[in-house]
Amino acid sequence: MDKYVVRQAIKKRENDEIVGYEIMIQSDNDSLYNTSENAVADTIAGFLTQNNDIIFKDKITFLSFPPSLFFRNTPRMFDKKKLVIQIEDNIVVHPLAPSIMQKYRRAGYKFAIDNFQFSPKYFSMLELADYAKVTLADKKDAKGKISLVNLVDMLHGFNKKCIAVGVNSKEEYDLAKEVGADFLEGNYIESATITKSSKMDYLEGNFFQLVVEVTKDEPDVEEIETIISRDASLSYAILKMVNSAYFAMRKRTSSIRQALVTLGIGQLRQWVYLLSMKDTDQGSASEEVLKLSFLRATFSSALVERMHTTEITKSEAYMIGMFSTMDYIIDATLEEILEDIPLPEVVKDALIRHTGIGGGLFQLVLDYEQADWKRLKAHTQELNIPTNMIAQLYLDCVEEVNEIWRGLTSEFERPNEEEEEK
Repeated sequence: MDKYVVRQAIKKRENDEIVGYEIMIQSDNDSLYNTSENAVADTIAGFLTQNNDIIFKDKITFLSFPPSLFFRNTPRMFDKKKLVIQIEDNIVVHPLAPSIMQKYRRAGYKFAIDNFQFSPKYFSMLELADYAKVTLADKKDAKGKISLVNLVDMLHGFNKKCIAVGVNSKEEYDLAKEVGADFLEGNYIESATITKSSKMDYLEGNFFQLVVEVTKDEPDVEEIETIISRDASLSYAILKMVNSAYFAMRKRTSSIRQALVTLGIGQLRQWVYLLSMKDTDQGSASEEVLKLSFLRATFSSALVERMHTTEITKSEAYMIGMFSTMDYIIDATLEEILEDIPLPEVVKDALIRHTGIGGGLFQLVLDYEQADWKRLKAHTQELNIPTNMIAQLYLDCVEEVNEIWRGLTSEFERPNEEEEEK
């Protein structure tokens, strides 16, 4: 039985801080949550149990359970401080749902009602819920906007937090903020929180020159050292990176050359995006974009290993993912941004034209992010990627990125450092 799982960020409206993730799971061609088949439920229960440490390790997780799992008390296997049980329509209409929810509530679990609407069946659950999700679909006209405002105001009147879902465009992002939703969820919000640099600033900056140099077939280490050394922010970033817990160097280094030797051109090329991170007020937002690029890169290169092809390398797949978010932080199209960077043609074809084997791979990654399961299945067939391993591969990549990120952003403890300095 094929299954897919993807997580989608949920952010605060007022400051764009990520408060949690919704885990969306799909099995075969039908939603798990529209069926109560025991075979499906057992498959998902096993999958969640095996990946408990990954799924529930980061922030709070919003998760829907098939009715058979919900009524078997499966959610109680997971940490009540990290889990928000999402109630979908197939549980809302069940006569036993209120009493079971009461038991969960007494045990300390929280609830979110999915796709909340003006209807008696939803109001009967509202007193037990902490969050209510409202969809923005078909509510962009004047009448729909009034309906949304009334719904959000009513939820606030009952002291419930409102999550606007389906925020997939700037228009929907603005609408969700206008109607006063507390939290936002959708494909657009990852790119909506960054104040973009102008293309001219980017082209004239040291970071652009660094990107050009490290992506050459034969990078000049001395030129790379010169570029980094003349920019205080780049120097700070690379030294912070190599002195992090990830590299666990016994002695701290303050030498750019030594930092480059430690990193190596391969890792510098892969992680060059980290060096664009600035200490600004929007640090949380830019951090999420950087982590997204890392996840895309890691996921893309892992998928290539399963494709058994020589048309694209792991390194090229990694660059497709890594450079795919540049238009999130630079006020220009990817075509304009990448025209002066000597990337391999397979990478440019993928990012700019979405063509070739790289384009198919990139589109598959985007389909997975957006939980577009139908398109995803078509692309896996085109690329001859086994569908039964994608969910686990994705979660493994999420864990790998989180571990690398924690290592890179954590100070490495050097117990004997003071003595050595003396």
